[in-house]
Amino acid sequence: MANFFLDNKDLQFQLSHPLMQKIVELKERGFAEKDLYDYAPQNFEDAMDSYRRVMEITGEVCGDVIAPNAEGVDHEGPRVVNDHVEYASGTVENMKAVVDAGLSGLTLPRKYDGLNFPLVCFVMANEMVARADASFENIWGLQDCAETINEFASEEQKQKYLPWVSAGATCAMALTEPDAGSDLGAVMLKATWSEEMGTWLLNGVKRFITNGDGDISLVLARTEEGTTDARGLSMLIYDKRNGGVKVRRIENKLGIKGSPTCELVFTNAPAELVGDRKMGLIKYVMSLMNAARLGIGAQSVGLCEAAYREALKYAHERMQFGKPIVKFAAVAEMLSNMRAKLHGARALLYETARFVEIYKQYMHISSERSLEPEERQEMKFYNRLADGFTPLVKLFSSEYANQLAYDAIQIHGGSGFMKDYACERLYRDARIMNIYEGTSQLQVVAAINAVTKGTFAEQISRYDEAEYCEAMQPVVAKLRELRATFDAMVARVEEVNREHAGYKDLHARRLVESAGHIIITYLLAREAGEAAEYVSDAKLFLKIAEANIAAASTAIANSEGSDVDLIQEVGAAC
Repeated sequence: MANFFLDNKDLQFQLSHPLMQKIVELKERGFAEKDLYDYAPQNFEDAMDSYRRVMEITGEVCGDVIAPNAEGVDHEGPRVVNDHVEYASGTVENMKAVVDAGLSGLTLPRKYDGLNFPLVCFVMANEMVARADASFENIWGLQDCAETINEFASEEQKQKYLPWVSAGATCAMALTEPDAGSDLGAVMLKATWSEEMGTWLLNGVKRFITNGDGDISLVLARTEEGTTDARGLSMLIYDKRNGGVKVRRIENKLGIKGSPTCELVFTNAPAELVGDRKMGLIKYVMSLMNAARLGIGAQSVGLCEAAYREALKYAHERMQFGKPIVKFAAVAEMLSNMRAKLHGARALLYETARFVEIYKQYMHISSERSLEPEERQEMKFYNRLADGFTPLVKLFSSEYANQLAYDAIQIHGGSGFMKDYACERLYRDARIMNIYEGTSQLQVVAAINAVTKGTFAEQISRYDEAEYCEAMQPVVAKLRELRATFDAMVARVEEVNREHAGYKDLHARRLVESAGHIIITYLLAREAGEAAEYVSDAKLFLKIAEANIAAASTAIANSEGSDVDLIQEVGAAC
């Protein structure tokens, strides 16, 4: 099989971004550990060499082990035995392979047996794992729960749990309940302090928990008696070795069937409080969810890569009317648009990962020492970008995963509807990606403030001020026209919304997606100056952006404030 890193020039390109110099220096604290650990890098070049070598190992495991197991895992799936999950045999092989390769604890500090790699590398590894098998990415990728422990838990808890993650322990986020899906403030699983046992005890039910029988679970629970809102919720760590949790069932899902989605029953399950009481949802889950959304972005881009490759391969092999179907304009156009969307989503993914990485590193440094004024300003700057770009990348990448999986089947024709081809599984796997960790509609709610408060507009201006190669000058000129259209759309929506509350909500998705299309085109135009192969991607994505922004602009121009009342009336009548 192929090495999923070495066969992907786009991944290698993203790893060489100029901001990596700053990221490495922040992550390594000026290479302070070079004399403490024999595997700590001595300098920037040494660090980058380590990253590339580990990404190559990841690519090899994905190509040689995880991808060949994907179909078998999809058919076999996990099962409940004696109230606990037993993975499919292929999943067990996958787990052994990634642990043996040393790919656990990728981003964790070395003092907890981690590799201390930047988030960018973890996102890249997640993408490759998802390309091999999206369902296994849901199991392996949840080790990012350990980052939440690293950020907010006590040193004693870190020493107890993080080396276990580095050794291969699996994780889970136990958040949702039968009556609390997206509305996490309604969570009612109860945490009660036991004086006799000197621990918190969890009682209640959690539902739709990905990898719900993981070794370590971060549980959102109600610690404040008599409360019914977010202010009564805290975050706790549950250790599977202590017992008290049974898997009632594994959901029978449309896709990602290798990943156990569990309903859990907690009965006096011992747990440890993380951080401060009453901050579970307000602080810790928000951090956890942002990390998860970036993870779904990586998962979605990985699936986009798999779908595009399946479609391209079939289009070259399938003969019709004496020639391969890739020679037909209709198919060639579909493939070209698939490639542009794939590379656009990936460009947005790694831009977001870099923003998140720099903000997170300054946050960690601030717990070690006081930040200098310019460092504090920089942390705020990247925090603002991370908050805006994270829901944006989750929105675009998950929607594109569904579009590319759809197109892959279309290119396969009737064969794509059969289980003989991988695109059938990809199509089923993709469907959850714009639903879990916040639906596309919720990503719009999270991102619209970046439109109305100017975060996206300011970053677009920064992109516009950069230098672009000659081939991209017409693209940049057209982007400036699209920016003017976008500004006019925002102005109209804000004006009408002052008289008709809810008008902004009605058009929020159009505004967010318009900003995203402009941003992605700028990112591809920037990349075109460094590698000629991105020139066609930028030009093609510009056409996608133009069509979408034109439709959004027309819809807003033809919409009145009274449309809000009309839609509400129709909704009420339904």
